Amino acid sequence: MTQTQVTLIQIDNYGPWTVTPEPRREIDLQTLQSRLYADLSQLFGNREGYVFFTRFDNMVAVTNGLDRDAHALVQESVGNRYPVTVSLSMAVDPSPAEALGVATDQLQEAGSAQDRTRTEILRGEPLHEDERKPTDVQIAHFDVNDATSKYTDRLNAFDSFINIEQGYAELMRYMRKAHDSLSFFVGGDNIIAICSGVDREGFADAIEHVNEAVGVDLKVGVGRARTAQDAGMTAKHALETCREENTDVEFGDR
Repeated sequence: MTQTQVTLIQIDNYGPWTVTPEPRREIDLQTLQSRLYADLSQLFGNREGYVFFTRFDNMVAVTNGLDRDAHALVQESVGNRYPVTVSLSMAVDPSPAEALGVATDQLQEAGSAQDRTRTEILRGEPLHEDERKPTDVQIAHFDVNDATSKYTDRLNAFDSFINIEQGYAELMRYMRKAHDSLSFFVGGDNIIAICSGVDREGFADAIEHVNEAVGVDLKVGVGRARTAQDAGMTAKHALETCREENTDVEFGDR
């Protein structure tokens, strides 16, 4: 059984801040968001976590192995570098979607995302060290088959983007509905899903569904480990096996 620790990251009072004392330039906001994501990716990544940008003002991290003190240090670092602060809420559940749901509820109970008095909230309890197992995190790394020859080298760049995004959107919806999993676009033609106990048949079914729904052909490497980064690297190696052996689904052996 997986035990996924999920942390919801939410910029405090971000909406009002973007228009106070007057609307800020969009280019400056985009720069702040991208830099904040990069810093959070490194701050959590240095502690074996993964961060996904979602809407940028809201981000999701897989944080198995990070305790409350580690989360507080992340908040302190952001507060020292940026004109905005972040609130964090963590939860643990066999289902990644359920964990994120609990984390979301905890932040919502602390106040609105646009409430000026709700700053640097830290909610939730991490997975206790004694309860951690070598297979707590399952990560699936999806990749579009022949994306370069099918899309990049043939279509208008924007049409290529549309095709990749359609595949991502359909996979995201299906994995959420069928398997309580959280799937995130991570650039290029790559999608990473944080999964519960999805088996080979479940992944094959998801790939078939996306192909039938939007005509995007996927393959996937799957890894399980104690932390998100170890599971992710195992998944990447399994994906390489897919490429070498021309298979659709491979599980790593770490």
